[in-house]
Amino acid sequence: MRGCFAAMTHVLKIEVVIPEKERNKEEMSPNGKASPLIYKVNGTARHYHLEEHPIASNPYHNPKDIVEASVCHVKDLENGQMREVDLGCGKALLIKESGEFHAVGHKCPHYGAPLVKGVLSKGRVRCPWHGACFNIGTGDIEDFPGLDSLPRFQVRSLSLQRTKMMAKCISLSNYNLSSTNVLIIGAGAAGLVCAETLRQEGFSDRIVMCTMDRHLPYDRPKLSKSMDSHPEQIALRPKEFFCTYDIEVLTEMQVAAVDVKTSDKHLKDQENLCKGREIENVFNIRTPEDANRVVKLATSKNVVIVGASFLGMEVAAYLAERAHSVSVVELEHVPFKKFFGERVGRAVMKMFENNRVKFYMQTEVSELREQEGKLKEVVLKSGKILRADVCVVGVGAVPATGFLKQSGINIDSKGFIVVNKMMQTNIPGVFAAGDAVTFPLALRNNKKVNVPHWQMAHMHGRIAALNMLAHGTEISTVPYLWTAMFGKSIRYAGHGEGFDDVVIQGDLDELKFVAFYTKSDEVVAVASINYDPIVSKVAEVLAAGRTIRKRDVDARAAAKHSHGVLGRAGPFPLIPLHTLLASPFLFCFLHPPYAASQLPPGLASPTHRVCL
Repeated sequence: MRGCFAAMTHVLKIEVVIPEKERNKEEMSPNGKASPLIYKVNGTARHYHLEEHPIASNPYHNPKDIVEASVCHVKDLENGQMREVDLGCGKALLIKESGEFHAVGHKCPHYGAPLVKGVLSKGRVRCPWHGACFNIGTGDIEDFPGLDSLPRFQVRSLSLQRTKMMAKCISLSNYNLSSTNVLIIGAGAAGLVCAETLRQEGFSDRIVMCTMDRHLPYDRPKLSKSMDSHPEQIALRPKEFFCTYDIEVLTEMQVAAVDVKTSDKHLKDQENLCKGREIENVFNIRTPEDANRVVKLATSKNVVIVGASFLGMEVAAYLAERAHSVSVVELEHVPFKKFFGERVGRAVMKMFENNRVKFYMQTEVSELREQEGKLKEVVLKSGKILRADVCVVGVGAVPATGFLKQSGINIDSKGFIVVNKMMQTNIPGVFAAGDAVTFPLALRNNKKVNVPHWQMAHMHGRIAALNMLAHGTEISTVPYLWTAMFGKSIRYAGHGEGFDDVVIQGDLDELKFVAFYTKSDEVVAVASINYDPIVSKVAEVLAAGRTIRKRDVDARAAAKHSHGVLGRAGPFPLIPLHTLLASPFLFCFLHPPYAASQLPPGLASPTHRVCL
């Protein structure tokens, strides 16, 4: 039977159908649930790092109503393989898993990463750059960052005439919230995703977003990564989107107080709350205008950055080629020590020094000196005096939750809002999400943590919205972040707070390495430079609830004396394949990748509501 079946010619064809939204805009859901890429995602490209380029709003040029394209033979793909295929009007990602073929958009809608280089695992593909996850059967976005799902295409085998129907927009949920209004305080990623998810799930009552910003929601990480971007270039959604889905946005408004007993919220016009700076040219990067002005003032001038935080270091990297000098002042003796560890921190510091950035470590600012109201010098406690035309403060942030002190909402000693796995506060009907909360992280045995990551804010917003609708959905995502400096991207997944050791594989001097952060015997986080998609692979293992032991990644270092190393061609020592059978997780770290046929048996298939 198998022989006769194998002798037949099986050619796959993909039908490209114009998304329903192109013909009937009202039937389209704003995010998740296989929404095609209609709205411009994250603005337009302007002075971005390679992976900072947003994807075009519609990657399929001039499609007909139906386009058929013969792309390959059935036997061309093995289970677990992905391939980009040309449809004539664009490309698609063809996937084979468990004997079934699927076809979805080939680029991540966040910044356009090629998903063929991502990680395929148990019915979803994870982006190699920033960790967003998509269901290969429906195109649904299942983990963030990004707002849109992937378009999905029909796939059929001509010999069997099997047709998988195209995904449809979901029907409205049958919930009953009888005339409930939703106020969302804040218009960052958490707030926007919350509003979109409510509409996507069928909520039809009033949604109001209140923000201190003067702009509609925008891609905040770009403020330090691409500082000369204008607000319209980094907008997450165009103005028409909010009109289409009836989401009200109140700009330049600040919530002064919340009374949960009466459901009253007291707003103040932001203009009345602003205070003038005592010294000009000292900035916190909070808005596109702040970032734009820093770039303008820093060109060919002397810049001092206080704090080697992610924001501070990204600003330093961006200004290094534009400013006359860039100096970074930091209390620690290496940047990122608490986050990446001393060895990785020193490697990053060396990269900055090679790009003319000067560090003043283990000291802090004692005085800002001005002349005629403008900054002239920064005086350090060490006695050093730095010439400064511009100063950027990047020493971290504290949660702006002071307005909740009398609300009865539970706030911890550091000012963070305490929520449970469903993003609920201790007050019924009040949810919180984003940088201002602590929540139970499943990855770390439900330890209450604060994770101020862009990706995590997206997921917080979605979980909060689902539970406003009584879905009972708990958060279980793996934290994932990235930073880009001098053309190098650092990826990071997990939660390494309190790590006690770092296992480095690769070459730190060449900035081609993987760092595994361990606590006791367990890998709790991973970081890499120039080794995609290793961080996404580890994130998939952790997301599956599996544990990676320290010996699983450290054993390779012990083996290099007897088995040799790949050296600068790759980060991992060469170990005989049979030794990998000791751990079902080492398949994630193989380099170079091996085809399934090359692996020993058993390894080829390893195992009135308020949202703040």
